[in-house]
Amino acid sequence: MRVQISAVGRLRKGPELALLEDYRTRFDRTGRALGLGPLSLSEVEDRKGGGMAAEAILLERSLPAGSVLCVLDERGAVMGSPEFARRLARWRDDGRGDAAFVIGGADGVAPELRERADLVLSFGAMVWPHMLARVMLTEQLYRAASILAGAPYHRV
Repeated sequence: MRVQISAVGRLRKGPELALLEDYRTRFDRTGRALGLGPLSLSEVEDRKGGGMAAEAILLERSLPAGSVLCVLDERGAVMGSPEFARRLARWRDDGRGDAAFVIGGADGVAPELRERADLVLSFGAMVWPHMLARVMLTEQLYRAASILAGAPYHRV
């Protein structure tokens, strides 16, 4: 199952991009034997200032057809890493070819796109900068692959 992160804004060179690339490489390496990956990143920008609605259109265009849709949102479900790993495995085992994770801009994700999601996921009650959320998501994807592979990276 291919995995894509679709996010508003461009991640520029710096520590966030370096971390994202490190976890992306780890995920691709670990996930390959598990039928997970590769992990791709699609970045969109609303240059006309249309807000959440315009961002939602750009995000939707970036999504692979027929993909499982997971939207990151502070109002979403909070789950532990093992549960997240099981969810990823279930999507894969159900024959889903693609999983898409959406991270909105400063105002979040438009309600219409959020309502269409198969899963709305939260990293907790705190709001995180969308650039940092990408790194956190990429790390959790790698952690999920490690859990599914039985590797010692995740400790309870």
